[in-house]
Amino acid sequence: MSLDIFEIIKGRRSIRGYLPTAVPEDSLLRIFEAARWAPSAHNVQPWRFIVIVRADLKQRLAKAMTDEWLKDLIRDGVSVETQEGLVRRSIEQFTGAPVLILACISMKDMDKYPDEKRQRCEHIMATQSLTAAIQNMLLTVHSQGLGACWFCAPLFCQDVVRGLLEIPNDIEPQALITLGYPSEEPEPPPKKPLKEIVFRDRWGEML
Repeated sequence: MSLDIFEIIKGRRSIRGYLPTAVPEDSLLRIFEAARWAPSAHNVQPWRFIVIVRADLKQRLAKAMTDEWLKDLIRDGVSVETQEGLVRRSIEQFTGAPVLILACISMKDMDKYPDEKRQRCEHIMATQSLTAAIQNMLLTVHSQGLGACWFCAPLFCQDVVRGLLEIPNDIEPQALITLGYPSEEPEPPPKKPLKEIVFRDRWGEML
């Protein structure tokens, strides 16, 4: 690995505050070009992306997702004051970003199995493939002086997101990525030492 790419990896941050500056079209195309070169199961490339830039649509999507989240917060017994703060912050994060990217998977070209176990594994493989594509995107975003944040909110309300954006039933919303020029410079988050996450040959044998 070259020093340049290593510094890009270490320098990337999850950005939640953005300037109102529009993201250039060529930057968007470069981000998706990076995504399509990610490794994928069977080289099926099961990822699908929807780019959302219209302010009214961002507002409707944010409101629809937070309405579903609010139901969970109420069931969990979260106080009304906390509910209001969480919902308000969520809507601000999604509507304040110049671009939203909905990341989805399609099982259309993945292998088909008659048993539930192998089919479930195939679904996981598609999801893992999408995460590889998203990581390529996030690193490319940072390398261009842009910022992004990866949210998993669509997982909890797939039908709502699918209906609002008129997404076919065979396309599964998985993640929402905010994108734009950063208005903040977050400090690097703490990371676990290698001795806690890497083992040699067997569990418990430190690298």
